[in-house]
Amino acid sequence: MSLIDKVKNRLQMAKGHSKQETGRMTRDRDMETRGRSDRAQGGAKQVGEHLKDMGRDIRKTFRK
Repeated sequence: MSLIDKVKNRLQMAKGHSKQETGRMTRDRDMETRGRSDRAQGGAKQVGEHLKDMGRDIRKTFRK
């Protein structure tokens, strides 16, 4: 399930990037801000997934 979550996070970041660029091109500051927000949320979730993976790897290492 972790792989699916990582893909969802990447898609959210990509969606945010496109919103941000569209906002810049159309000079719509609200859309640009929402795009930045989506990118930041996706990045934060991605960091959380990486931390979960690290914790899982550490537990596997010490179980041996």
